[in-house]
Amino acid sequence: MTNGFKIIGISTRTTNKDSKAQQDLDNLWGLFFTQNIFDKIPNKVSNEVLAIYTDYKSDFTEDYTTIIGVPVSTLDKIPEGLIGREFQTENFQKFTAKGEMPNAVVNTWIDIWNRDKELNRKYTYDFEVYGKNSQNGENSEVEIYIAKK
Repeated sequence: MTNGFKIIGISTRTTNKDSKAQQDLDNLWGLFFTQNIFDKIPNKVSNEVLAIYTDYKSDFTEDYTTIIGVPVSTLDKIPEGLIGREFQTENFQKFTAKGEMPNAVVNTWIDIWNRDKELNRKYTYDFEVYGKNSQNGENSEVEIYIAKK
């Protein structure tokens, strides 16, 4: 069980078809860093960066929205060009991607997609947590949470 939270960040609509997500997400992460989005976000409640996958058209084979941002205490002040969203409490299954990034995360998602039916996914929102251990070369770790029915 993970409690709900608020986030401010940047987003894009994408799909896993034709490797479009790979390109779109590379661009989104690029924007996040080159435009110092982290520093622009007010009322941060942590230094962790979250990548959220939400607004699924149906499942991982169709369109969805990706948001890269930081958890915040309030959505009262959303800087121009950024978005704010609130996510409700859900029941999640946690996976940990270990190894060189972003390959470790990609490989963990492929494993999740291959087990899609047995995991009984809810497709409300899923997210990745990039904390202090996410930039340790081959010893990196990123937590992935998928919503369950």
